[in-house]
Amino acid sequence: MSVTHGKMGLSLTQEILSHLGLANKTAAWGTLGTLRTFLSFSVDKDVQRLLKAIAGQGVDCIAILDVLTNRSREQRQLISRAFHERTQQDLLKSLQAALSGNLERIVVALLQPAAHLDARELRKALKGSGSAEDVALEILATRTPPQLRECLAVYKHNFQVDAAEDIKSETRGILRDLLLALAKGGREAYTGIIDYNLAAQDVQALKQAEGPSTERMWVLVFTQRNPEHLVRVLNQYQWDTGHELEKTVRARFHGAACVALLSLALVIRNTPLYFADKLHQALQETEPNYQALTRILISRSETDLLSIRAEFRKKYGKSLYSSLQDAVKGGCRSALLALCRAEDL
Repeated sequence: MSVTHGKMGLSLTQEILSHLGLANKTAAWGTLGTLRTFLSFSVDKDVQRLLKAIAGQGVDCIAILDVLTNRSREQRQLISRAFHERTQQDLLKSLQAALSGNLERIVVALLQPAAHLDARELRKALKGSGSAEDVALEILATRTPPQLRECLAVYKHNFQVDAAEDIKSETRGILRDLLLALAKGGREAYTGIIDYNLAAQDVQALKQAEGPSTERMWVLVFTQRNPEHLVRVLNQYQWDTGHELEKTVRARFHGAACVALLSLALVIRNTPLYFADKLHQALQETEPNYQALTRILISRSETDLLSIRAEFRKKYGKSLYSSLQDAVKGGCRSALLALCRAEDL
């Protein structure tokens, strides 16, 4: 067998194997979230239970969390509307008045529509202290096209400015270009057709884009190509060069640009592992990063949190549930554990 034929055979083998790993694809098995639609849902009973929980002599946090962490986001929105219709009071404001600290912030996040939570977090990241390459990229790179469009529409409505304008004013260089390109939502959709020629062209372009003034090609490939194509590009790049593309990124870029490109590469390779790493980092800080824990656990609870838990256990040798138990203190501990759902043995 010739070297060329062997190389093509390996690529084909990798291609076939990549389509066998269906366990991490939500389309194959349904939701991989920890939180699902509550089948015995009764909006009237939930409203009455929440009323009782906040109207008594003491706030019943257990009852509040039992309702909110066992209902889907859509069901929580129905509860919020029904609460207002029956009491003429805003459920969110009523719970804010009854709670405090990190528990209050988690409950607020649970009751907000997903696009509103994302828009708020994106604004904080862009206007905050150097977290654009972290939080902003997370939101722009991991939301579906419809989710991203809704988030950016809410951003403009709530803050009276396009997110793109804030990106332009608050970031610079290749990080700005990456975030702007992601915000445009121009990533190609996967058609099911494997374009080997385009993959080879992208690999060659990235190999040639290792000098100065070649950032545009990196932005184009990382933000426009569909994820399935990009996995093929990453694998072929490693086969052609003998090392992962991430090694080139670390040598070619620095600072926020390097962090952003490495994050994008991991999102492309393994989105659950990307979030597992972020959760682990949030738990390793002297004081757990409750904002990151809340945002990730809530945003992924109906999507792929089971996969994230599996990647966390595999990489760090300890379950996410146990890690939360050990690191998180105070009233919000029960809420985060409820979203995580269970131990992974």
